[in-house]
Amino acid sequence: MADLPPPVQGPTAKEKKYDRQLRLWGATGQIALEESHILLINSGPGVVGVETLKNLVLPGIGNFTIQDSAIVSEADLGVNFFLEEEHLGGYRAEHTCNLLKELNPDVDGHFVTEPIESWLPQEGALQPYTLIIATAPIQPELLAKLAEHANAALIPLFYVHSIGFYSHFSIHLPPAYPIVDTHPSPETTQDLRLLRPWPELLQYAEAKTADIDNMSAEDHGHVPYVALLLHYLEEWKKQHDGKVPENYKEKTEFRSIVSQATRTNNPEGGEENFEEAVAAVLKSLNPPQPSSDVKEIFTAPECLLVREDSPSFWVIANAIGMFYKQHDVLPVPGSVPDMKARSADYIELQNTYKSKARKDLAEVVENVRFIERNANRSIPIDEKDVEAFCKNAAHIKLVRGRPFHIVQTGDSSKGVVTWGDRARSIAQTLTFPDSLIPLYIAFLAWDEFAATHMKDGLGGAAQVPGAQDPESDSEKLTGIAFKIADDLVKEGNASIDEDEYDTIKEQIGQFARELTRAGGAELHNIGALTGGMVSQEVIKVITEQYVPVDNTCVFDGIRSKSMVIKV
Repeated sequence: MADLPPPVQGPTAKEKKYDRQLRLWGATGQIALEESHILLINSGPGVVGVETLKNLVLPGIGNFTIQDSAIVSEADLGVNFFLEEEHLGGYRAEHTCNLLKELNPDVDGHFVTEPIESWLPQEGALQPYTLIIATAPIQPELLAKLAEHANAALIPLFYVHSIGFYSHFSIHLPPAYPIVDTHPSPETTQDLRLLRPWPELLQYAEAKTADIDNMSAEDHGHVPYVALLLHYLEEWKKQHDGKVPENYKEKTEFRSIVSQATRTNNPEGGEENFEEAVAAVLKSLNPPQPSSDVKEIFTAPECLLVREDSPSFWVIANAIGMFYKQHDVLPVPGSVPDMKARSADYIELQNTYKSKARKDLAEVVENVRFIERNANRSIPIDEKDVEAFCKNAAHIKLVRGRPFHIVQTGDSSKGVVTWGDRARSIAQTLTFPDSLIPLYIAFLAWDEFAATHMKDGLGGAAQVPGAQDPESDSEKLTGIAFKIADDLVKEGNASIDEDEYDTIKEQIGQFARELTRAGGAELHNIGALTGGMVSQEVIKVITEQYVPVDNTCVFDGIRSKSMVIKV
């Protein structure tokens, strides 16, 4: 019995339950979800907010709280799938919270029925929450207070709008929001270093291609394509003063040389390894230079001046920046693509890359420890975090979060001023074919109209455009939208043809009339779709994986079109 191997451990119940999502964002992402506490400030019809939470409860966020002082009415039953006739007269927050909790017993739900005007000013009201979602309509002053807290606490804030067939959401991220695991496509993550090979890789290639012209047919058809490319690159450099193929013409010529070396009379069949080599020339023969986004991180103030309390991201980024400055390349990731080769040769090639990756990692870890000592950091960074950073170094992303637009009651031009240097690019985007900037402007006008007509804070049905006098409200909303567009074009100093601008205004007017016609109502299918979009971005932000929307997304449900703009 002592000689028997230990029993194979199968997946836990939790791993089985969350199997699909664990494949997407891994154990670290799941832990981040379970440690989150999301606050939903649910205003208006409240459909899009609950649909967003539904898509976050299912994958297993830790906690959620719904702040909503509304009482369940007949109108709610027609659009909110989480409310039944028996809930009439009760608090919407309480009943939606209880039914959401039934979707996943692992999630804790809470609710607040106190009106937001009296609840929000209380000391510590927002303290427990790691992310806030607010739905329209909401007083600009209260939204500004949420944004102020998000700035101070460095937590994300989402503002979501869903009216009729249209919706939009904006994300307010911390000023520096770094992402290590951006999940790039596999084709972009393979850094073979064919133009900057290290000695061990060259030795491997030389050993595999020695006397290649006299190889047996079987051996010739199983040389890994990495070794083939390195072999013919050395031959090329002998005839080109030590230079590698640099432009498309030279790469095409080099590709022809590799292609011509293929044996057409190989009795073993086609030489797939040479076909792989030919296919890899254009995408693999590129200098291993980091992108401009990565270089921007190395020169960021947070990276250049690491402090005792600096996040670990900046410490590791500084260490990799030192590595890049010394070697003019990033650390080798260590991954090798599949290829036609004998198992022993392929494993040897893998080990060559992995060995180099470990060597580069050790140097970066040494840099990290040096930085930690100089910054007097008491808790050392886990080497696994450094390793993950090194593997993804070529694809790290820094999103510079900025507050989203908040309308200023009675003076839309103040809002435009906050766009600053973005005003010109947004104004120019107005003229793009199928641009949804006109819809975004209509949403801004809707917010301003609602803000100027609120009587009790959150705004009941009587205060939103189209709820009482659709014809008059439509004219008012269109006028506000035209004023915002005029201010935006003026602020952005955009030169737009007069006839073209008239067409744009006509589009703005159409969107404004449609928003008015909806009367502030939410359609369940649009709310559900928008909730899915928002929850996807929330998961990106919580797990710090993938690249979130930066920073506003507008959706046209009539044409099934969406657009991301930075404002």
